[in-house]
Amino acid sequence: MKTPLLVFNDKGIYCEKADVYIDAWKPVDKVIITHGHADHSRWGHQRYITHHDNIPIIKHRLGDIEVVGVDYGETFSVNNVKFSLHPAGHIIGSSQVRVEHQGEVWVFTGDYKLDDDGVAKAYENVPCHTFITECTFGLPAFNWRPQAEVFEEINNWWLENQQEGRTSVLFGYSLGKAQRILKFLNPEIGKIYTHGAIENMTEVCRNLVDFPLTHKITRETTKKELLGNMVIAPPSAHGGTWIRKMTPYVTGSASGWMTFRGARRRRAIDQGFVLSDHCDWNQLLEAVKNTGCEKVICTHGYTDIFSKYLRSIGYDARTEKTQYEEVED
Repeated sequence: MKTPLLVFNDKGIYCEKADVYIDAWKPVDKVIITHGHADHSRWGHQRYITHHDNIPIIKHRLGDIEVVGVDYGETFSVNNVKFSLHPAGHIIGSSQVRVEHQGEVWVFTGDYKLDDDGVAKAYENVPCHTFITECTFGLPAFNWRPQAEVFEEINNWWLENQQEGRTSVLFGYSLGKAQRILKFLNPEIGKIYTHGAIENMTEVCRNLVDFPLTHKITRETTKKELLGNMVIAPPSAHGGTWIRKMTPYVTGSASGWMTFRGARRRRAIDQGFVLSDHCDWNQLLEAVKNTGCEKVICTHGYTDIFSKYLRSIGYDARTEKTQYEEVED
């Protein structure tokens, strides 16, 4: 029986013919990294390969590592297996991995979205025979609105809070979501303040994307300075002593999970904005169709539901367990 080009083992996604892993979750010799989120980019590997734009991001998070950068579309071969990285549209520097051997092509998406958000390099469709896809939001209930509408809503919320004499505190993941929010906030409304974790990551990305001016919150920052302005913070800052400096404040969260009112209640969030760096249900289906693939492997998220639906419409679809997870919150 022919060995699949990529297999899932206890360390990650493995290409035996090249002795190379993709987004391994345990230490390995050589690994291709799709993007900088902690569940896909882990410490301890001997050699890393990733897109050039992702290098400063993973070095910021992982320290002094041995890493080689490649361009989108650049082909490199290992033991006659051809690899190339292609835009995933997820966050800055994110990639899909194309693997080809003897005419057979597999694509691993990592995390991805089809919408061009104006920050990450837009998703590129890559034809293949086997497509490995995430299913983070693989339910029909998830159906994203156009980004422009969401940011108009966010900026109007900020303006209303300012007129009522309150500070706006908007939560978003420090890598990806925070930079996307910053890119489209209206600086004419007021000043934009950031939590230290977000400010540090944004500084890493400033050479890649033009962001508005931000102000890092320090011990010396006063409530008066923050009043009426916008604060961008990671979800972990909610409920801690750090946020007391913002009083009086209103909280918001930008996440795909804000689709559900229950998610806002559980997180004690005043306002939810549905904004995701992943595909919704229709985008997942569109991505699968556009690759022209015959087989689909569903990794993290609503894998059982999505794979079952794919089988009902004629695909050879199955699930595989990984240690990837949805890291928006």
